[in-house]
Amino acid sequence: MKYINKFDPQKDQVVRILDVDGKVIDEKLLPKISDKQLIEAYKLMNLSRRQDDFQNKAQRQGRLLSFLSSTGQEACEVAYALAMVKGQDWLAPGYRNNAAWLTAGMPMHNIMMYWMGNEFGGQSPQGVNLLPPNIIIGSQYSQAVGIAFAEKYKKTNGVALTSTGDGGMSEGEVYESMNFAKLHELPVVFICENNKWAISTPYAKSTKSLNVAVKGIAVGIPGIKVDGNDFLASYAVASEAIEFARQGNGPVLIEFDTYRLGAHSSSDNPDIYRPKPEYEEALTKDPLIRMKKYLIDKKLWTEKKQTALDEEQDLFIRQEFDYAEAHKDYPLEDVFNYLYETKTPELEAQYQEAAAFFAANPNAKGGHH
Repeated sequence: MKYINKFDPQKDQVVRILDVDGKVIDEKLLPKISDKQLIEAYKLMNLSRRQDDFQNKAQRQGRLLSFLSSTGQEACEVAYALAMVKGQDWLAPGYRNNAAWLTAGMPMHNIMMYWMGNEFGGQSPQGVNLLPPNIIIGSQYSQAVGIAFAEKYKKTNGVALTSTGDGGMSEGEVYESMNFAKLHELPVVFICENNKWAISTPYAKSTKSLNVAVKGIAVGIPGIKVDGNDFLASYAVASEAIEFARQGNGPVLIEFDTYRLGAHSSSDNPDIYRPKPEYEEALTKDPLIRMKKYLIDKKLWTEKKQTALDEEQDLFIRQEFDYAEAHKDYPLEDVFNYLYETKTPELEAQYQEAAAFFAANPNAKGGHH
């Protein structure tokens, strides 16, 4: 192993390959990845960032109900999603994983439809092993463990990944999931995107642990801390962790040390609670800037290519949003149809009551969402 069990979380050691200027710190730590994959990764990071910006503006215009941005966390999300074997491995995400969703194969218009209130926007295409966003914090850890248990039972060689934030690591369900996974040596990679803020609660007020990675020690899981704004380090560790789990060694806990550059959600104002100097320092570690500098140094990228990419992606985002707006509505009954295999008497009564209300009030919002 090149990273796992080599970087000691009890000494707060961090896997880092690129410095803030995009320079390689240690050539021996570089992962095996082609120039084509590097460019693909950067394009996905850039796409997610521009989609975030577009959707924040659309939400302010009332065209999205809500939105939770992954701005600042693109490097680690693209990295672990790229490291997965598509069609074989699974991802059980939280609600702040836009870059990972795109990388895993979720159509952008589906993501947009989801934030418009259409639950079918969270439905993955055939062959994309991606669960819908989990709003209940920590629940995705349990789901990933269930998937991993099934994959081991069926001997499919599949690995389950799941991600939560630093706040989620204080949930009892998270610990229980890791404990169960280790008891049964399940092929699951637990990810914490430590973005330093759980809504308005700073990381320092959620735990006194040295870091998140050490939390695996209590249940016998190897933990490793990674610079989550460093794509190369994130990809290297995620790839190794996935194969570690796939080979029957049990689960791994990865802490991606990153930062939430945006608000917690579209209804949040981080300026109220987040120290400005902290935010300004985080901007100097922007994962997109670091990756771009690295690619330029390798003669793989230019400012001319950047301008063309931005224009191409902005057009694509607008087209996807137009499609989403045209397909955001769905029948009222769908709200009640899919909680159970068949509607219970209580759900049927609720549906009839709602249907009668919207029939009597045709101009009320909600008849078709």
